[in-house]
Amino acid sequence: MYMKKVIVTGHKGFIGRSLLNELKKNGYDVYGLDESYFSQENWTKVLLIQLNEINPDVVFHVGACSDTLEQDVDYMMTRNYESTKIIMDWCKENDCPMIYSSSAANYGINNEYPSNLYGWSKYAGEGYVISNGGVALRYFNVYGPGEDQKGKMASVAYQMHLRAWTGKEILLFPKKPQRDFVYVKDVVSANLFALGNYQRLKGKYYEVGFGEARGFEDVLDNMGIKYEYTDEDKIPVGYQFYTCSDSNKWMGGWKPTWNLEMGIKDYKNYLEQ
Repeated sequence: MYMKKVIVTGHKGFIGRSLLNELKKNGYDVYGLDESYFSQENWTKVLLIQLNEINPDVVFHVGACSDTLEQDVDYMMTRNYESTKIIMDWCKENDCPMIYSSSAANYGINNEYPSNLYGWSKYAGEGYVISNGGVALRYFNVYGPGEDQKGKMASVAYQMHLRAWTGKEILLFPKKPQRDFVYVKDVVSANLFALGNYQRLKGKYYEVGFGEARGFEDVLDNMGIKYEYTDEDKIPVGYQFYTCSDSNKWMGGWKPTWNLEMGIKDYKNYLEQ
C-alpha cells in the first residue's frame, strides 16, 4: 500500500507539531521542514533543494512568523509571503496539494481587511495560495497542548495558567472582548479533512473555528482561575474586540467537535500533568 509522503512546515511549532504527530498516527510518511533555511544567504535555493529532495505528495504549510506585534517588514514578509510563494509555485509545478495555515487576522478590526503587518502578510500569502489552486484555512483563536514555546503569542488559557501557577495577578480588559476559541485538535482535524477532500475544496479559503464568541472570563472560569479587571486605558489601540467564525464558511462536511468546556477540561488535565 502506497503511503503519501507529506511535508509539514513549522513542524516544531504548536500547530505543526500536533499535525505532524496525527499524520504519523494515520500512517503517512511525514517530513518536517523548519525555518533553518532562512539562515542561508541563498535561502530560496536551499528551500527548493529541500523540496526537490523530499519530493512530497502533499505540503501542509504551517510555518510562519506568528508574532502579531512584529514590525520588521522584511522579516515578516520573507517568512509569511515570499517562502509561501516559493512553496506554492513548487506545488503547482509538481501537481502537489498545498494546504496553507491562514488566519482570522485577515479580518482585522473592521471585519474587512487586516489591521496589522502580520494580518497583511497572511492575507497576501493566502491570496497567492488560493489563486494558484491551493486550500487556505483561516484559524481563529487556537489553544491547546503544545503551545508552551509561543511565549507572548500563546493563548490566554496557557498564559493565565502560568500566571496563576506562579501566584501572579490576573487582569482582564474591561468591556469584555470575545473570541472564537478553537481547540488544536479541531484544527488538526480540519487539515486532515482538507487533504481528504482536496479536489472539491481547492482554490478557496475556509474558516476554522468553533462558531461561538466567548469571553476570556469563560476561559478562566472553566479553568478555576480568579481574575480582576485592568483600566480601559490599558487596552491597545486597534484591539480586536470580537471574532467569530461563520459556519457557512467552513468546509462543507467538516464540523468542530471540541466546545470550550470540553477543550478547556482536556487542556487543563494536560497542563496539570
